[in-house]
Amino acid sequence: MSQAKTEPSSAEPSHQAQSPLLKGPDLERRFHELVSEWRAEVAPLSSSTARVQHPAYRAIIALGPAVVPLLLRELEQQPNHWFAALRSLTGADPVPLADRGRIRAMTEAWVTWGKEHGYLCWQSIEDPHRLTRA
Repeated sequence: MSQAKTEPSSAEPSHQAQSPLLKGPDLERRFHELVSEWRAEVAPLSSSTARVQHPAYRAIIALGPAVVPLLLRELEQQPNHWFAALRSLTGADPVPLADRGRIRAMTEAWVTWGKEHGYLCWQSIEDPHRLTRA
């Protein structure tokens, strides 16, 4: 699959190439804006291809590796199709072949990878006071 980047059209000013310069709260705010836009616009779509080719999804990837912790946290809290973005940004793919297409298993693989690589803490979402790793 080609990972050719497309230039934002003038009809989509919210996806400008300047976004990789964002940091801290500005980056997080922009990320959440794009996630909300993406969710709203792809909700009725069944095609995974259409989901990952959506301009907001592509704009999230264009924000660069700094969004990896945000994507992993988003995935951990509300599983969705963030796997292609994570593969693109990290070059990793921790999902075993047997789990391809199984959202819950894919999510678990990526969340575990994120914890092992320091992108997420080892606290459980269900019980934020219980540490799952010493």
